[in-house]
Amino acid sequence: MNFIRQNGPGILLCLVIAIPCWILGNQFPVIGGPVFAILTGMILTLVLKKKDRLQSGITYTSKKILQYAVILLGFGMNLSVVLQTGKQSLPIILSTISTSLIIAAVLHKGMHIPGKISTLVGVGSSICGGSAIAATAPVIEADDEEVAQAISVIFFFNVLAAVLFPTFGAFLGFSTKSGEAFGIFAGTAINDTSSVTAAASTWDSLYHLGSATLDKAVTVKLTRTLAIIPITLVLAFMRTRREKASGNSFDFKKIFPFFILFFLLASLITTVSISMGVPADFFVPFKTLSKYFIVLAMAAIGLNTNIVKLVKTGGKPIVMGFCCWIGITAVSLFMQHMLHIW
Repeated sequence: MNFIRQNGPGILLCLVIAIPCWILGNQFPVIGGPVFAILTGMILTLVLKKKDRLQSGITYTSKKILQYAVILLGFGMNLSVVLQTGKQSLPIILSTISTSLIIAAVLHKGMHIPGKISTLVGVGSSICGGSAIAATAPVIEADDEEVAQAISVIFFFNVLAAVLFPTFGAFLGFSTKSGEAFGIFAGTAINDTSSVTAAASTWDSLYHLGSATLDKAVTVKLTRTLAIIPITLVLAFMRTRREKASGNSFDFKKIFPFFILFFLLASLITTVSISMGVPADFFVPFKTLSKYFIVLAMAAIGLNTNIVKLVKTGGKPIVMGFCCWIGITAVSLFMQHMLHIW
């Protein structure tokens, strides 16, 4: 009862914001519900003068609900299918992830971009956009404004990719009789699932390929999503070493991302259940709830974000996002050419 009294008003406000944003996100998938939610929250917080009664619930939603969203994401992962069909794209995925992280690290040093923003943009660009940012933020203790800034950067280049890549793919001469090459390209070079889906579906529609491109792109994207596990564990280990090197007493267990273990457990449950005959459709509600929780958490993050400050400090992270995006695109194309896919 005390939990409801303390957190209820803030959670309720986030729910009120999230429901219409979820609907808008389904109507306009290139933009997506999380972006609508974070923008609505940022605008609404300019009007809300007193948030004392709401703050506890908003903070709970932006921290805990975000972790629950990552756990539920695991129910969308049939590991046997992902690993079986993702083997072909694995060298490309590893190359693009490495490229993005290296670019982010170099620009962090060269342009003096804050470390947490650099990490979030690098991980979000290389793995899976908002989901990767959601998983990484608690491990590095990024605040809501840093998360909002990273999400905004990733969103901008997601929309560009979803709109431009089908035309770019035709210009490069990708096969229009098979969705394989463009599907791998979309799955490795576009960050967020919604934008991967939009670009792949456009290619299918343009060349009457049914859902061949979409199926390939989504499978590659899911394979990329698995990189959340080692990335978060490495970041937790690095943070522990850094704290100990600076003389601070620090316990690795305190920042160990246990929710990632639950994400892996959810994936294993899905994989085993499907192999035993449970229909894949059984897990669709869990995946849907995961997506809704991300929208809910982004509403809370928006409510904790100063949009004026975000705009003023957004220049360098956008440059970093652009460089990561170009680097990933170039390496994806190069690796496909080397592997004779394109």
